[in-house]
Amino acid sequence: MRWEGVYVAGTGAWLGEPESARSAVESGAYDAEQHAADEIESVSVAEESMAPPDMAVHAATTALKRSGLDASRVNLLIHSGIWFQGVEMWPAASYVAGHALGRDATAFGFEQECNGGLGALEVAARQVAAQPGTGAAMVTTADRFGAPLVKRWSSEPGFVYGDGGTALLLSASGGFARLLSTASGSDNSLEAVVRGAGLRPLPSGEPLDLLGRVGHFMRAHGSVREATERVGAVMKNVVGTALADAGIALGDVSRVVTLASGRSRLEWQVPVLLGLPVERSTWDFARRVGHLGAGDQIAGFNHLVEQGELSPGDHVLFVGGGSGFSCTCAVLEIVDAPEWERSGSGGTTSGT
Repeated sequence: MRWEGVYVAGTGAWLGEPESARSAVESGAYDAEQHAADEIESVSVAEESMAPPDMAVHAATTALKRSGLDASRVNLLIHSGIWFQGVEMWPAASYVAGHALGRDATAFGFEQECNGGLGALEVAARQVAAQPGTGAAMVTTADRFGAPLVKRWSSEPGFVYGDGGTALLLSASGGFARLLSTASGSDNSLEAVVRGAGLRPLPSGEPLDLLGRVGHFMRAHGSVREATERVGAVMKNVVGTALADAGIALGDVSRVVTLASGRSRLEWQVPVLLGLPVERSTWDFARRVGHLGAGDQIAGFNHLVEQGELSPGDHVLFVGGGSGFSCTCAVLEIVDAPEWERSGSGGTTSGT
């Protein structure tokens, strides 16, 4: 879908302190061969007292301040995460909205695994476009991954899990980037890849075992090669649609922000699947913070802006994907290059 009059007015991110991949290898938490294949340097690790919704509040407060908008202008917040959000049977989105925007902002949770952030972006764009000149909506994400329930270094080959919160504020009244298009696609049959042996009536309280679930899929359905090819087909179709709706070609893409995987998966995502060089990705950032659940694209984009790596006229392609399988892509055009300091690390956030 092509958008008119929808802008990115502000972004923010909260990240923990870096934990070295080398030290994880030495302690036995991270496989040495996987480390060699993925070239991960470190991951973001939150302090013990930091819950995901508070990370999102920090990031959202930063994004709001950078936008220059009054909180009362933002009438929708959509929050996503892929893991525990602080309390069971509790609306984390309402907490984030209440602390970052105020009591009157409508808040919704959005769950589609690692595609949650970009899926929420597309929904938020509809809200903003429906109120020309006045609409504004916030998208936030947050996750932390801690032992013993999640082994951040070994739960999923090709990914190491990092802790962090992100925020992106859309506005109809202007911003530093223009949202040109979004597109989404799915293959719902692929939810079986990470479902495991079957549904359970109650939570088990057991540690996350993604490898065991994928192993069950392989035993029941054979190789994952076909599933991977189907994932790739959905992604290529969605990317093509987003680029066409934006009115640009792949060669016009200045930077691409994808899931924050290790080098082994990145090579498949960017050069093979998308046909873009790794140098146009946010690989140098991703290899230092890890996979932030639903927030990789917003965090990577925030990093590009903070580091002054984008100029007016540049086109940025967001490529998302989440087990299920769903994929959302977005194309943005930079119209201004704001000068922002680094937005947050280790429990402190500028602008809060």
